[in-house]
Amino acid sequence: MHTRRNQILQGEHQKPILYDIYFEQQTTNAPLVIFCHGYKGFKDWGYWDLVAKAFAKNGICFVKFNFSHNGGTINEPIDFPDLEAFATNNFTIELDDLKVMIDHCTGPDFLYHESIDTNSLSLIGHSRGGGIVYIKAAEDERVKKVVSWASVSDFEARFADEKARAYWKERGVIYVENSRTKQQLPHYYQFYEDFVNNTERFTIENAVQNLKIPNLVIHGTEDPTVAIAEGEKIKQWSSKGEFLVIEGANHVFGGKHPWESEKLPQHMQEVVEASIGFVLE
Repeated sequence: MHTRRNQILQGEHQKPILYDIYFEQQTTNAPLVIFCHGYKGFKDWGYWDLVAKAFAKNGICFVKFNFSHNGGTINEPIDFPDLEAFATNNFTIELDDLKVMIDHCTGPDFLYHESIDTNSLSLIGHSRGGGIVYIKAAEDERVKKVVSWASVSDFEARFADEKARAYWKERGVIYVENSRTKQQLPHYYQFYEDFVNNTERFTIENAVQNLKIPNLVIHGTEDPTVAIAEGEKIKQWSSKGEFLVIEGANHVFGGKHPWESEKLPQHMQEVVEASIGFVLE
């Protein structure tokens, strides 16, 4: 297996995008998958490396990347050394980053361009990344399939508390603790302003209803972060949606960071097998 880690692309917002490629070199006409991490996520979290290898072993070219403003840097891609970048992130930036990745991976400069099928592009997103891939898939005809893992269904609901919004506007910044690193992660008020200025575009329901391509919604019954009801909504909105329920699974399907086993947890193994089957259909 060929693994190219920490490749660098220049994003549209002054920050580089770091990405990894997993590919079996002897494969020809391989489907392409681009994976988007979620909120407080990064491409090297937990078992994402094992997930990528599983796809590659099944003849799929798998690309995972860090959003340019996720808080990582070129030299420190794990966790959040660049809190200023994290504070200035927003949905517009993440969608632009994903477009940059799609442009590159389907273009002639991509490392394995001769061996992949650029007409077989699937997007996979976890959590907030699920919302991002639905929106981009509805906008970009190059995307042929979408898979979401524990996806959110409504970005606006994350801003629902009026008192919290008023406090945020007054202070200009709010902080969210990372329970693992204990860092206080800042969000500037521009994040909400960006949403308000693009509400129609950022409404996941609109995007899913406009999808004309197959999509697979996967959610665990014991997800404490994003309730399974959100996955059910996404399935209801979709004319070509499939819904896979993983009994007993939490938001990360049994994973954690760091992940020190060479095997995926059982719940994530189920997710990966179903997703690979869906991409290869």
